[in-house]
Amino acid sequence: MALPDGDSSVGHSFGLEFDGVTIKSITEVSGLKLEQDVVEFKENTPDGKFTIKRLPGRPKAPDITLTRGLTADNSFETWIQNSRFGKMVDSRKGGSIIIFDYEGQEVKRYKLTNAWPKSLEIGSLKAGDTSYLTEKLTLTCEAIEVG
Repeated sequence: MALPDGDSSVGHSFGLEFDGVTIKSITEVSGLKLEQDVVEFKENTPDGKFTIKRLPGRPKAPDITLTRGLTADNSFETWIQNSRFGKMVDSRKGGSIIIFDYEGQEVKRYKLTNAWPKSLEIGSLKAGDTSYLTEKLTLTCEAIEVG
């Protein structure tokens, strides 16, 4: 869905898409950024002044954390088990993080290259607590691009 000029988007819901399957129950995405190293080039100018030029370096791939409510779906657990046991052919996946508007239409997509789960954290377990349980999956990837 294209946004009208001058309008911003509201992140109503988020999805994780890998292997043609979209998980739309993501409640929070953090660490989603495009970043690169900075290379400093130090030189003396012809008139003898010392200067430092800052040049773009190689891109950095982020660690992205996805949070969702704890459900019976065990896809996160299976995925991290594969990486923990070194089954990287099964673990490295190309996919996307998708932002949806309030009507469920795609607003923006961030494509991940060779993403795999670095950690899976279950929210705090407290007896008598009435808050819902969450699981946080931290992904690392080799590249990210806006698609």
